[in-house]
Amino acid sequence: MSALSPPPPDVSRPRGPRRLAAVPGDRRGKWLVLAAWLLLVLALGPLAGKLTEVEDSSANAFLPGGAESAQVNTALEKFRGEDEIIPAVAVYARGGAAVTKADAAKARADRAAFAPLVPPGEKLTGPVPSKDGKALMLVVPLTTGDDDMTDDLEKIRTVAAANAPPGLDVAVGGPAGSLLDSIEVFDNLDSTLMLATGAVVTLLLLLTYRSPLLWLFPVLSVGFAAVLTQVATYLLATYAALPVDPQSAGILMVLVFGVGTDYALLLIARYREELHRHADRHEAMRIALRRSGPAILASASTIAIGLACLALADINSSRSLGLVGAVGVVCAVFAMVTVLPALLVATGRWVFWPFVPRHGSAPRQARTVWSRIGAVLARRPRWSWLMSVGVTAVLALSATGLTMGLTDEEMYQDKPESVVAQEKLSAHFPSGASDPATVVVRTGAREAVRGAASGVDGVESVRPQDRTSDGRLTSLAVVLEDAPDSDAAKATVDGLRDAVHAVDGADALVGGTTAESLDTRRAAESDLETVIPVVLAVVLLVLVALLRSLVAPLLLLATVVLSYFGALGASNLIFQHLMDFPAVDNSLPLMGFVFLVALGIDYNIFLMTRVREEAGRRGHAAGVLAGLTSTGGVITSAGIVLAATFAVIASMPLVSMAQLGVLVGFGVLLDTFLVRTVLVPSLALDLGARIWWPGRPDRHRGQGAPGRGERVARPEPERV
Repeated sequence: MSALSPPPPDVSRPRGPRRLAAVPGDRRGKWLVLAAWLLLVLALGPLAGKLTEVEDSSANAFLPGGAESAQVNTALEKFRGEDEIIPAVAVYARGGAAVTKADAAKARADRAAFAPLVPPGEKLTGPVPSKDGKALMLVVPLTTGDDDMTDDLEKIRTVAAANAPPGLDVAVGGPAGSLLDSIEVFDNLDSTLMLATGAVVTLLLLLTYRSPLLWLFPVLSVGFAAVLTQVATYLLATYAALPVDPQSAGILMVLVFGVGTDYALLLIARYREELHRHADRHEAMRIALRRSGPAILASASTIAIGLACLALADINSSRSLGLVGAVGVVCAVFAMVTVLPALLVATGRWVFWPFVPRHGSAPRQARTVWSRIGAVLARRPRWSWLMSVGVTAVLALSATGLTMGLTDEEMYQDKPESVVAQEKLSAHFPSGASDPATVVVRTGAREAVRGAASGVDGVESVRPQDRTSDGRLTSLAVVLEDAPDSDAAKATVDGLRDAVHAVDGADALVGGTTAESLDTRRAAESDLETVIPVVLAVVLLVLVALLRSLVAPLLLLATVVLSYFGALGASNLIFQHLMDFPAVDNSLPLMGFVFLVALGIDYNIFLMTRVREEAGRRGHAAGVLAGLTSTGGVITSAGIVLAATFAVIASMPLVSMAQLGVLVGFGVLLDTFLVRTVLVPSLALDLGARIWWPGRPDRHRGQGAPGRGERVARPEPERV
């Protein structure tokens, strides 16, 4: 068969979907599609800017839904109302030396300056000297219901930093300081990630196409997808209770840019191929959509369904990321199969300049490297896949040394002021003084609970906080001896819960920062056991339906799982030796697994659907090599683009996001250059046509795969 000969007509697909798929490439349909998108953006575009209005940045947005610490937050909201009191803590210290009279005078002057900022009914505490005489602490209560809380905290930091005696270090932290630093991390995160990701994608498209024009069309289409995604997310959050938090909203744009550009690369590659075969660009686009569309839709379905499985997670932020990500993938694929084809057909062949695909001309021979790789694999397929498994397994060994759980000090790539303040407090005061645990209890049982809590090992002191609306509930502040984010403090919380739960009629609940961290870690472990089996089962079913086989889907799923552990191990080495992260975030294993299984299977879908198509025309072994050769360049470009977009996340100041970016980015590259290039093709060659059992795509040819050592014909180069 000639490289320019069109493939045999596809008569197996229903006429309805084929007609619908042809609309963006139709002479009139392209204008209808472009007009519809333009009206959509003009009418709904203003809603995209409102996404931040529905983002939930409360503590419960990042906690397990039914956790005891989340119940405490809910109870506090009920009897405190919207105005929660949150303390800012200023700490004054001069290294290992004792504080001076001038230092104490500075702290008293600051107290007077902070007084106007204190809400009615609340009192300043301090300056409180440490037992070692080397630090002073000043606690300033603020209210979260005050729109000016951020400005008030900034004033406190400005005043505290001014006119300090030489050698005195002043830092402002506490829960209020931690909250402000967290807000600053996510402030403008969406726009920052979008701009950075857009710049990376544009650069890579310029390098891929080497055209001054063609790169613009995928970027424009992804821009349309981004607007649609933000609008859909806002509407679903407003009217369907879709959970959205700042972290998921930020990663959403990276995901849309990444997968959207991948689908653009695949569609454009097939369109370019068809332009060599057909004089009419409309016909070329209709065929390109019809032949690449099923693989693109299957890929998008796998990613979207895989991410949607996170709805089963207990941690609210994981549920948010999964559901919001699924919305983004659906919007991205919808844009790529509608507005992108319409834009390309409307502008004509000249957009490919200077490499314009002419009808009747041969495609550029730019894939000799993939033909050579295929020839090597065909000679020694078993050795090739065993080598690939060995390399990945060695990388995976490093995953056994993972240290789970980041402390507050380890959550940021650069230490914010709140972390510096906590370090100074831990060095000179009871470590939990700035951020005590909270116990909510029925008022009548307050003293009994207070006595039970006071007797728990690791508890420094217990004091009541009588701010109730109806007298039924009381909150107790429990100062822990150890730092709030330490393992010792978590153990104390467990003991505290056992003690207060045993008080009859108290209905006591223990919350606070330490309890939240403990509940999140346990929920993350539980979510791994719940979500992972469901994701594997769903992806397997999609692959079985797509490839009409049982063996191939099981092998593909196994390779992606192996790739995940290899990426996790390699990422752990990067975290330890290059990025100096002492531990990994509790949510990383689950988030990384879902993303990498969904995205990793993506490229295997593109490869194996093309292999199946080629096997039906050439025979199994030749089909495998033809599929590898024809998809090599475009899938490699897509993998690099997707990995680069997630690498943008690795530059973010929040360590948990940086770790997710590194893991997914490295995993995508591992899938692109080892799993899809060597492992899967060599397995397919070694197993022969048995990989398609119980089906046989080449049955009508009356031939099977050649035995090991048998020569196979080198495939004619084609494009996806």
